[in-house]
Amino acid sequence: MANFTAADIKRLRELTGAGMLDTKKALQETDGDFEKAVELLRLKGAKDVNKRQGRVTGNGLVAAKLDGTTAGVLLELNCETDFVAKNERFQRLGDELATLVAETQPVDLDELLASSIEGRQVQDYVAEASAALGEKIEVSRFASLGGHGRHVFLYQHRTDPDLPAQIGVLVELDADNAEVGRDVAQHIAAMAPRYLNRDEVPAELVDKERSLAEQMARDEGKPEQAVPKIVEGRVNAYFKDVALVEQVFVKDGKKPVKAVLADAGVDVTRFARFRVGQS
Repeated sequence: MANFTAADIKRLRELTGAGMLDTKKALQETDGDFEKAVELLRLKGAKDVNKRQGRVTGNGLVAAKLDGTTAGVLLELNCETDFVAKNERFQRLGDELATLVAETQPVDLDELLASSIEGRQVQDYVAEASAALGEKIEVSRFASLGGHGRHVFLYQHRTDPDLPAQIGVLVELDADNAEVGRDVAQHIAAMAPRYLNRDEVPAELVDKERSLAEQMARDEGKPEQAVPKIVEGRVNAYFKDVALVEQVFVKDGKKPVKAVLADAGVDVTRFARFRVGQS
């Protein structure tokens, strides 16, 4: 009979996240050899993870880390169901990975997944959590703001009180103003701008919008001499949709964001907005 105790089962469950029956079976199959049981469970988990690769990870969380107001990180960690999104281990994993990004500043997702955490490669560490929780889990993206004397502010939003944050926003300002930083971050969470200003909107998108506006004006039978003015008006409306500083500020429907910033004597230099499951 295999030589192991209830304490061994508990320790193995805590280390691997596997269920009671799986841990007991692993210890039985390895004659109580704890290290071999760990490897057996990890091997089984890896096989299960491979079966889950095609599944959709539309749930998850947006984790965040701030270093005072000098730097900040957002990280989106995805899973398949809200059941796992509520899980403490899943949420802890998001926090650990956001901390790692803040500490090591990887240049991209590949570098993050190839880096080390708890003595293992991040990619393997995430796969172990996936095996333990029984769902496909993946890191989809991260963003780091700050440095060069900038000031970073964070807003996180729960779309469901039972779930972790599903929306995360970082705003980078050229001066320290916590009130404006918070207000603009909340505005970004609500209004989802895609670009900072009209200069950042790709020229091909503006050209496409202008072409569509011109075609619509002619289809509507507008006088030819009025078409250029109508087109410019519709292009400006497009900028107010997609560019942060052009948008009407949600807390004051009479002012654009750029006027609020000017009144406060600050500028937004960069921002990042993540919503779980949306690019």
